[in-house]
Amino acid sequence: MPNEARHLPLQAEPLLDPRLFPTDFGNLTAKVERLARKLAENAIERDRRGGHARAERELIRESGLLTLSIPQRFDGQERPWPEIYRIIRHLAAADSSLAHLFAFNHLQVATLLLHGSVDQQRHWLTRAVRERWFWGNATNGRDLGLTLAPREEHFELNGRKSFCSGALGADALVVSAPRGGNAGERVFLVVPAQREGLAVNDDWDAFGQRQTDSGTVQFEGVFVDRDELLVSGGQSPRSSLRVCVSQLILTQLYLGNAQAALDGALRYVREQARPWIGAGVEAAIEDPFIQKRYGELWLLYRGALLQAELAAERLQQAWEKPAVGAAERADLALLIAEARVASARASLEITSQVFETMGARSTASHFGFDRFWRNVRVHSLHDPLDYKVRDIGQWLTSGVPPTPSLYS
Repeated sequence: MPNEARHLPLQAEPLLDPRLFPTDFGNLTAKVERLARKLAENAIERDRRGGHARAERELIRESGLLTLSIPQRFDGQERPWPEIYRIIRHLAAADSSLAHLFAFNHLQVATLLLHGSVDQQRHWLTRAVRERWFWGNATNGRDLGLTLAPREEHFELNGRKSFCSGALGADALVVSAPRGGNAGERVFLVVPAQREGLAVNDDWDAFGQRQTDSGTVQFEGVFVDRDELLVSGGQSPRSSLRVCVSQLILTQLYLGNAQAALDGALRYVREQARPWIGAGVEAAIEDPFIQKRYGELWLLYRGALLQAELAAERLQQAWEKPAVGAAERADLALLIAEARVASARASLEITSQVFETMGARSTASHFGFDRFWRNVRVHSLHDPLDYKVRDIGQWLTSGVPPTPSLYS
């Protein structure tokens, strides 16, 4: 463990086995580890309960980690995306739902940086730092039930949005709406969450990712000032990096659940599992079939992890450029598609197959091992993986790269 981790209480063990899942976030290591351990303390109980995790969201706010993606010129910490993604992954191993909320906060910051003018960025992001804002969203691009209409010198929002992760309890929302009545083109805007006519519903009821506050938001005559429309970024290859940021967030959430499943199952097999009567060994961990299965699962995890790390590094390289070409953006989208598909497949296998190594007793509800598969299964359906594989195949067979879209 890095030196910063020594500031943890002596009795606090790392959340994950550092031999298998090394953790180094520089001077943030102790802070991230403390937050992860606090989120993990009652994660199983809260997963059963679902609903809004108000206290845990406040833990994230108090951690000071909500400003990691905000540039220093706007008083933020300006950490690179690969580091932010590793933190998301580590928090997802503790509590995938709260890691989702943490990650989507940074996605909204990225939206401002890619689509807002410099003045808009300065106004909203310096305020977010000063007032310790938690960002939420209402940007589901496939949900066309929201209209943005001009009203004299301002605009008005009417309708609803679904799958609005982080909206409940947020200080401000990034919202998307069709531009000029054109369903195929949208504009992003910022709306303070307490604005009159805006109602966030606590109606998220999936069997996984149960505390992501991803319900519906209703808008009834909600006032929008012209300056709140983020129009500077346009539809350039660089502004479309928002989708790349988002797709790699999903990838980290998969891998965090896979890490937690592997780590928890290995501890269970070492400490509680009994060897099968025909194995001829004294401890379950010595069973050659269990060892082989863990070797296979580890190879799945490591392969996906390396792809995710490579994609994150390439995203950072593109992020640092003032302009991104279409070819570079296409290459990045392919890398991210590979990482997301590999990570989803690996994580679904890992979170399911660990039960084969632990046995029937491990399915007791108080262990909560099932939540890792449920989380990955729900999140892997965000947008169809088959279309990612098809994009890769189309590029291989005909040289046609992915076209920037809501999900590629």
